[in-house]
Amino acid sequence: MPAATVSASASSNPAADQRTEVEAEPDAPTAERHAALRAVPELVGQHGGLASIAAPLTPWRNRAATGTEALGTTQGAVSVKLKRLEDRLGQRLIERTPRQVRLSAQGAIFLAAARDFLAAHERALAELTAPPRRFRLGIAAHVMGPEVPALLARMNAVDPALTVEVQIDNARPLLDGFEAGRLDAAIIRSDDDRRAGEILGPEPFGWFAAPGFAQPAGEPLRLAASLPCCAVRDVAARLLDRAGIAWTEVFLGGTAAIAAALSAGLAVAAFPRRLAPADVVDVGPALGLPPLPMLSIVLHATHYDPKTRETLRAITAAFRGARHGFPKG
Repeated sequence: MPAATVSASASSNPAADQRTEVEAEPDAPTAERHAALRAVPELVGQHGGLASIAAPLTPWRNRAATGTEALGTTQGAVSVKLKRLEDRLGQRLIERTPRQVRLSAQGAIFLAAARDFLAAHERALAELTAPPRRFRLGIAAHVMGPEVPALLARMNAVDPALTVEVQIDNARPLLDGFEAGRLDAAIIRSDDDRRAGEILGPEPFGWFAAPGFAQPAGEPLRLAASLPCCAVRDVAARLLDRAGIAWTEVFLGGTAAIAAALSAGLAVAAFPRRLAPADVVDVGPALGLPPLPMLSIVLHATHYDPKTRETLRAITAAFRGARHGFPKG
């Protein structure tokens, strides 16, 4: 295994004689690095904490600094710390000559493992001292469905310390809040906004009603529709008009209210299969109603720091991983 060279240049200036510069470091075999990494915590526990590891390694951790500059001490003190570390490990970490100091093969292995250990320690401290995170999620009322409990569970699993704020509203207020920075992400339907977002999944529709729903002969089709009006209502009306089917709205309300009206047998509705109550069926074929187009559920988000990316992946996985049976026609 090649050894890294640490050169000490002679000079009439005593301070210059203390300079060390790392020219190269050999790559340690993976198995040996793992073994060294397992040894570091044990060494720290036995010999006085992280300082016993960090201080002697500082000249090698920062290639641009000299040993004395990096440690704020003398070359002699650095040598003493290195000697103590070698004694504790029972391995020679550097090879010395009158003009040269070189990392040994074991030194390169230990240095790489110790760097990994110290970096993990610093990351752990950063996590503990970081301010609490808050994630503000808007979900359109006509999208809110059975995936949401799994979504919240996944978000909590990713970051148990995360404070989640969920706002349920119509799509337009949510998009306004998202654009103004009051929401970190918004889940809407593709007919709510034409801007590109991440597709979470398809949203198929059907003509749903209670199994015992009876459409009076010769009368307009009894419809339940969204209030306020939405694009799905407009599309359904156009399709019925195009097919020459007379219709009348006998019930108006939000998504949950329409689901209740369908279960009660009051009307037929163009309704998402994903959200249809278990006690309704697709009556479209039986009543000769035109097929409805498929839409999509869309996620809009703007924050892409690593933690937020993990949260967004949890949201995506919750929707894409959901497996809910659709009501039978």
